[in-house]
Formats: sequence, structure tokens, C-alpha cells
Amino acid sequence: MSSMSLESFLIIIAGGFVTGILGALFGIGGGLFLIPFLVILFHIPMHTAIATSLVAIIATSSAAASVYVERRQTNIRLGMILEITTTIGAILGGITANMISGLLLKKFFAVIIMIMGFIMLHRSRKRGERQTELVPGARLNGKYLDGATGKIVEYSVRRIPMGMGISFIAGNISGLLGVGGGVIKVPAMNLFCGVPMKAATATSNFMIGVTAVASAFIYYAHGHIEPLVTSAAVIGVLIGSLLGTRIGYRITNKVITGLFALVMLLIALRMFF
Repeated sequence: MSSMSLESFLIIIAGGFVTGILGALFGIGGGLFLIPFLVILFHIPMHTAIATSLVAIIATSSAAASVYVERRQTNIRLGMILEITTTIGAILGGITANMISGLLLKKFFAVIIMIMGFIMLHRSRKRGERQTELVPGARLNGKYLDGATGKIVEYSVRRIPMGMGISFIAGNISGLLGVGGGVIKVPAMNLFCGVPMKAATATSNFMIGVTAVASAFIYYAHGHIEPLVTSAAVIGVLIGSLLGTRIGYRITNKVITGLFALVMLLIALRMFF
């Protein structure tokens, strides 16, 4: 796409804006929205759409992560640990692609996140705010100020090996399907590792940029990045990300959990059918 009308440029900015809000609020990157948006509406080649999404994820991570780190919502140590297995999983994604049918993998992935979405939705409706727990002698503790309640939230990270294993799967699926691993890592940190949703989404935002950078260089080397499309998407993403961090600061963990669960269910239905 060597040339673009002003109307198309503004529409892509709007799409990036929505992507930025979703990415910053839920820590999922937003590629599941931006890629079909570009392909269906503008008939942009898939490789170019994925490349644009990767650069947009880097922008989301850069904008949102800086805010979350300043608020101390990001568990940097946990993010660095999980990123190791996520990256290994992404590298091995190509090997897995030759062993499993892509259609079967998509359906399996959809069923997994649908189950996790139902669990999160049930817990958010039945229990309200999930209680955090401090474990004596735990290696990874976290603490942040919740802007919605005005209270200090303290927690200990549990089941780190399980979190690393799930992050490996998330990286593997991310490499296979071109989707953000945050849609798996965020509920995994929340459901299995005891990390509150705000800290989980903040930590995911910190992680997704690292993974996206490695892939973006590959797409750039193959000439798949279109400057006009990418710049429009990044402008929208940066604005949306800043708004997403403001929204996330003012709503409760219960609301974020419920909204995230609904997003997961919609993604699962779309991928399955």
C-alpha cells in the first residue's frame, strides 16, 4: 500500500485506538482485533497485517508498561521469569506447526481459553473481589496501590513452575497462530499464581513487547512493514494505550476480571467457528 487516502489513514488510527485500549486494559496486545480489522476492511496482506500488529504491540507495551511500572503494578521479576519460557515456546512454535493440524490447534486453543474464560467469569460474579494472600518466605511478593479502592494490595506469587509451563504454551501458540500470548498468560497468572488482575495485566503488558520485538525484526527484514499503515496504527495505539491505563486504574479487579472473561469467550467463539 504505497499510497493511502486521508479517510483510510484516520480509520486505521481509530482501529489502533481501540487496539490500544484493549491491549493496555487487558494485557493481550490487541492483535486479535487489529489483524482481522486490517485484513477484512482494507484487504491488507496477512503478513503485513501481522507485522503491523507486532509493531503496535511494541507501542502498547512501551506506553502502558511505563505507566504500570511507575505505579508499581508490574511484577518485573515475575515477568522476566515467565518471559524465558514464553520466548522458548515461541521459538519452538515452528516445530509444533509441522506436527499438529492448524485447524485442530485453533479449536483446541479456543476450547482452553473458553474454559478459562468461564472460570474467571464465574469467580468474578460469585466471589466479587478475589482475596489476595501473603505467603511467609515467598520469593516473589508484590504490592501496589489500587486506584479504585484506595487500598494497598499485597500478594505472593504461587505455583511459579506451573506459570512457567503455561507461559511456554502461550509462547508456542503465539508463534503458531500469530496471536498475543497475553490471552493465556493473564488468566494463568490470576487463576493459578494468585496474582491480582491489575498486576497480571500490567505484568503481561511488560512482557508482550519483548516477544514482539524479536518477531518484528524478522518481518521488517522481509519487507512486510508498510510505513503508512504502521504509522497510522501506532498513532491510534499510543493514544488508546494511555486511555486504557487510566480506565484500568479507576475500575476494580472484579470489573477487569469480568470484562476480560467476556473478551476471552468472544475470542474463543470466533476462533472455534
